Amino acid sequence: MNPRNLRSESLSSKIVSIHAEGIYLADKDEKIPLWAGAMHYWRHSPEDWGACLDAVKAMGLRLVDTYVPWGVHETAQDAFDFGQRDAHLDVARFVRLAAERELYVIVRPGPHINAELTFFGLPERIVWNRDCQARAPRNHPVILPMVPKAFPVPSYASNVFHDEVALWFDACGKVLSPLLYPRGPIVMMQVDNEGALYFRDGPYDSDYHPDAIALFRNFLRSKYATVAELREAWGEPNATFRTVSPPVRFDATESRDLARHLDWMEFHEHLIVHAMGRFAQSLENADLSSVPTYHNFPPGESTTPLNAERFKQAVDFVGLDYYHAANPRHHRMILRRTTELAVHSEGFCVPAYGAEVGAGFSPIFPPLDDKDTFYTLMCALAYGLRGFNLYMAVDRDRWVGAPIDVHGIPRRVADEYHALLHALARVKFTTLFRRAPVRLVVPRALRRLARATHAFGPVTPSAFNIAGLGLIDSCLEDDFGLGNVAPIAGESLLRAFEEALLTRGIPFAYAGGEGLEMSIGDASWIVCATAGGIEQELFAQLRKAQKNGIVVTMGPNVPNRDGSMRNLDVPHDVQGFHVVALEDPAEADSLVARWAKELHLPAYPVDIPDVYVAIHEDAKGTPKIVFVMNPTDKIVTATVELGNAVNALEDLLPRAHMAARIERTEPHSRAFVVEVLARTVRMFSVT
Repeated sequence: MNPRNLRSESLSSKIVSIHAEGIYLADKDEKIPLWAGAMHYWRHSPEDWGACLDAVKAMGLRLVDTYVPWGVHETAQDAFDFGQRDAHLDVARFVRLAAERELYVIVRPGPHINAELTFFGLPERIVWNRDCQARAPRNHPVILPMVPKAFPVPSYASNVFHDEVALWFDACGKVLSPLLYPRGPIVMMQVDNEGALYFRDGPYDSDYHPDAIALFRNFLRSKYATVAELREAWGEPNATFRTVSPPVRFDATESRDLARHLDWMEFHEHLIVHAMGRFAQSLENADLSSVPTYHNFPPGESTTPLNAERFKQAVDFVGLDYYHAANPRHHRMILRRTTELAVHSEGFCVPAYGAEVGAGFSPIFPPLDDKDTFYTLMCALAYGLRGFNLYMAVDRDRWVGAPIDVHGIPRRVADEYHALLHALARVKFTTLFRRAPVRLVVPRALRRLARATHAFGPVTPSAFNIAGLGLIDSCLEDDFGLGNVAPIAGESLLRAFEEALLTRGIPFAYAGGEGLEMSIGDASWIVCATAGGIEQELFAQLRKAQKNGIVVTMGPNVPNRDGSMRNLDVPHDVQGFHVVALEDPAEADSLVARWAKELHLPAYPVDIPDVYVAIHEDAKGTPKIVFVMNPTDKIVTATVELGNAVNALEDLLPRAHMAARIERTEPHSRAFVVEVLARTVRMFSVT
């Protein structure tokens, strides 16, 4: 399966649909790049709305993104103000003003929106309604210690909460459904926001709400065909689907104790997606479902229950939020997150979307300057991002540093975004493709085991991930009889291959284990971490890939357990696979050298550590764009090998780099000497 072939598939018959290049409008036969900027209408004087929207359009953006905050619009239970009393809340007028400027609109009605609002945009009466509250193991409310006020988070399983959400969506539908495309400019709808259990995503933080327990028992009924199977898996001779209870803390001492904990981790994934499906149904009931839907994952998503493969049951596609600094550690984080998103998105012919790419920062978080935010966007584009929403494009309270001020006056950095957007349009960036023939695969079972064995209690796994720390820093160091500390061994193997591939300049991408088949369209070589165990379905997909001619390497051991870390009756047949123990990280480099030669892998080495290259090709495989990335705090002059297909380079953002030089090493060489300023990405067209 080749992503380039997927891009040529017939377009949807819907009037507005999502496509690899952005939003497709069937009545106009037009693809709109998914380049958006966020503005919160209710936080601005209506007299400034027009000027702010004008500035958004002048910057080169095609869409304006806005939340619709439930807690702001609700005046009392079942009573809402959409501008009848307070002109700041006239969201319909705001949307019509965008349409007058030929801007399309993305609407984000929650119920959770965060937006740095107290209670994350929920009405106060909802968060204090015990029937709506998520529960801790001892039946206490689950509190989020957020400024300016801590609050109990709602339960994604609570039927009372879902009933309240449905009434809110009904109210939104009366105002917004007449403005959905083609009658109006609304072309996309978000279903909830950053659904990581309201950031209380520790493995045993929640949710023990009665409705969640009932859902958990139904989940087990679906997973295990009989009570006997449940009892055998959990090692509980008296368990039944009607009485079984979830674990409330990690208490496993050996591998046979792990299944119930891993079931609880998997249930969290099910709980969130089940809730998203209910929200999506409520939007449909409110006449708000005729446009594409999406959901955004926050930073640290790989250590949470957010599972992109499962989300396709509820929404059309998923995106990521980006709030990163311009430094080598965060560069690696952007690489891992974006490449995994990109190959998953390509498999489904949807754009890899940065649903929030920080432009500025909230004052309650560490500050980010203009170089941080611009570097993050450029780096994510280099690794495969195709659409993005600048959050925020327009400044407002509880935010610092957006490119447009609260009255619609552009700041200096707006010129940089304008130049970038002009360059992306000029080279038809959304039609290009980053070829990455190597996949580093993280099985879902490994991620679940890492969550279950998180060693630091109330400090969630995602907090460590956001800080740039790995599983070696956060997981229990018990092997539970598995033969190794699986999360640490698995991550160590993948990081060794990552380092070897980066050193040689060979492009690669991460891929999630669940639904792997959709993420390996152009792969020549797969490296899969098989520490602990591996899901039967994933192993079958690896076997299919191997039979289709893809080289499959796994390690650090032969997988003789399933995804629940239970011994298999019949061990996996690994004939034809390459199993590596990788006791010495140097082995990874020798294997990379071997397969680079045998598979004729492309390579774009750089002579300076922490400087990186990405090349984007057209549908014919012709290089069109070269990114050179320098996340360090020093100006570098690097020699970059770009291969025989690159004859000359033209700087697409010359003003951003002033007189930074570029020249060939020799008259007929395909190596170039490139000067790159500190914390900067250079983008070249290939001529």
